[in-house]
Amino acid sequence: MFDIDHYDYELPEHLIAQVPAERRDHSHLLVVDRRRRDFSDHFFYDLPRLLKPGDLLVVNNTQVVPARLFGRKESGGRVEILILDHPPADSDGRESRLCLLKSSKRPREGSSLFFDNNLSGVVESVKPDGVLRIRFQGVSSLERYLEDHGAVPVPPYIRREEGNGLSRLDRERYQTVFARMKGAVAAPTAGLHFTKKTNALLTQSGIDLVEITLHVGYGTFKVVRTKDIRKHRVGEEEFFIEASAADAIHRAKSDGRRVIAVGTTVVRALETAAATMDSIGPCRGKTDLLITPGFRFRLIDGLLTNFHLPRSSLLFLVSALAGMDLIKEAYRHAVEKSYRFYSYGDAMLIV
Repeated sequence: MFDIDHYDYELPEHLIAQVPAERRDHSHLLVVDRRRRDFSDHFFYDLPRLLKPGDLLVVNNTQVVPARLFGRKESGGRVEILILDHPPADSDGRESRLCLLKSSKRPREGSSLFFDNNLSGVVESVKPDGVLRIRFQGVSSLERYLEDHGAVPVPPYIRREEGNGLSRLDRERYQTVFARMKGAVAAPTAGLHFTKKTNALLTQSGIDLVEITLHVGYGTFKVVRTKDIRKHRVGEEEFFIEASAADAIHRAKSDGRRVIAVGTTVVRALETAAATMDSIGPCRGKTDLLITPGFRFRLIDGLLTNFHLPRSSLLFLVSALAGMDLIKEAYRHAVEKSYRFYSYGDAMLIV
């Protein structure tokens, strides 16, 4: 169960969703029942009747920063960068950030990069993993510049080009309705299916929602290059659990009610918190938790998630919760039924 080759599967390319469903809650929803080991097909708007009164949904309220920029090198060659961190600005008005860079040839330390509307940058360092540190200058606020001119960094399997009109769609639809805490480089995609109407119907059905924050980082999507999946390392991601959310989760567990995580990011935050204290409480910190089969879940009783890439750490996590064989069967069922996969695709509810 720890061999990376066990986590591969065949996916027709046309099932990789390039755009979201026309309406958020009209995506398909596959329900996987662990006890009965069966599947049922639904739409996401069926969720309120598929859950039980008293269930508690925990969602991630992180907000994706439009931190993808297109520019050019001193030689005139094109570059594309993704700014990975978003700390407070330096006191001198210039801002040094870690970035991923896409270019035909990696720039040298000390070289300059140029972007539209007066923004430029100097490469301060080039790390072995391909991450660069760039010091930006020429604008009063880099964060304001990104809001005005940056593109949302959708994953590479969602094909976008500079000037593509679909980038405007991503500005709205690659954010969840819960998004309010800036800091993510990717959306917690299980939350993309919710609408205000869905949330209201959940409340009317006696199902509560609480918010936590985990800022999705680049490390979550690192390619697994180890044969033994337990040797893979994910990058650290910052998370926050406020007192009100911790109290709601503690009450649900004490009452014997189910805690359903909306997304793998919520799982990792909650299980990290549970591993460091006797009972869930308010906390903030960083997590590099890798969940593989055999992991003992302390807090979550179910998971709402999208369909994940083959050979990925997120596929390890769902296999740890539902069992590798059942997940393989569920994915085969999803392919046969033409479910749409990955970030803009359909959802799965594991109970």
